[in-house]
Amino acid sequence: MESRKASPEWARPQFSYAQGSVPLSPGGMKEAAVRSGKRAERVGELILKEVAFLLLEKAKDPRVRGVTLTGIHLGNDLKSARIFFSTLGGEREIRQAQSGLDSAKGFIKREIAAQMELRYVPDISFIHDPTLEKADRLEQLFHDIRKEEGE
Repeated sequence: MESRKASPEWARPQFSYAQGSVPLSPGGMKEAAVRSGKRAERVGELILKEVAFLLLEKAKDPRVRGVTLTGIHLGNDLKSARIFFSTLGGEREIRQAQSGLDSAKGFIKREIAAQMELRYVPDISFIHDPTLEKADRLEQLFHDIRKEEGE
């Protein structure tokens, strides 16, 4: 029987890692996942700033005026982004803002692609964030309680 010879050095596959990346060894997989999550946070913040700038400076749709972006959740694969927004007013204003943001998605994605160096421009969805309305309601309740205690 023939004995198996070790393959020559030039025949072995060579792997190189980009600067800042981690080889995926059993111990390094968790670290790589953590790093990718932090990258998603950093890229998400940059996208949120860019979208806020676009809505403030370049968007012409009156339905998106007065919209406040409250946060972003970007998937670790950087392919999907949920952008949270709030607006003053009732259900009618929220629906109008939602439809204005939804109609501006294509414009926003094109501008992000032009301004940022990303391999993929994430699919964007806008979600209403009721946090500001809840905080306003709590503030009103505290104001009413202070008013009753003062009487």
